[in-house]
Amino acid sequence: MNGKALGLFVAIIFPLSFFLFFDHCDYYQLIGKKNRPVLPRYIPAAQTSSDSSGQAAGILKNDTLWHQVPPFSFVAQTGDTISEKTFANKIYVADFFFSHCPGICPKMSMQLQRIQREFKTDDDIRILSHTVDPARDTPARLREYADLYEVDSTKWFMVTGNKPDLYAQARKGYYVVANEGDGGEEDFIHTEKFMLVDKDRVIRGYYDGTDPKEVERLMVDIKVLKLEYPQKKRLPSIELNRERALEDRAAGRRQPH
Repeated sequence: MNGKALGLFVAIIFPLSFFLFFDHCDYYQLIGKKNRPVLPRYIPAAQTSSDSSGQAAGILKNDTLWHQVPPFSFVAQTGDTISEKTFANKIYVADFFFSHCPGICPKMSMQLQRIQREFKTDDDIRILSHTVDPARDTPARLREYADLYEVDSTKWFMVTGNKPDLYAQARKGYYVVANEGDGGEEDFIHTEKFMLVDKDRVIRGYYDGTDPKEVERLMVDIKVLKLEYPQKKRLPSIELNRERALEDRAAGRRQPH
């Protein structure tokens, strides 16, 4: 191999081969599944809830029964009813807020806007924001609030509903507050926490939603969590138009040299 050929290989062929290798191979498959980073799971189910038979309810992973976020039904800012089925086979970030909050809620909503922007084209990722003030946070009011943060209503759901159900979800679904309550008129909860929930509705992380560095960690953890699931390879679309190709070749021959 002469000098020019070697230079061509180093400058073009080698970088191209390197790119194609890592574009089409899963690095974590190469190093082995056991060496992948893995997020912790939170709340063993035996410590939380039980089903009608008195047995602990949850999902078994790595020989441990883990708590699952319970089924739910709420109304989103669009007026549509959503449930746990809306998030089937999705990773999502959950929080609790209210639209008239003058303090931490705007900070949290701005950070969720960052997450929405970061995963804008990723269909695996969703956001679920529950109001803790359903008397005032009607779907219409939530729609106005959503507009302030350029919410994509197919990706980020701001929900309202029955107050006891919302509060039970905060206390027994996500375990973000320790105090007891029944969701009555005098009951009120507020938390700055974001929760990362996997495709099995198991909680995989808690984060301070007012802290940009914590939210940065959350976005990294989302990408780590995605490694637990089969990756979807996007193949480039190629238009094969034989007649157009022949016309282009003929036009090229007619050009003066």
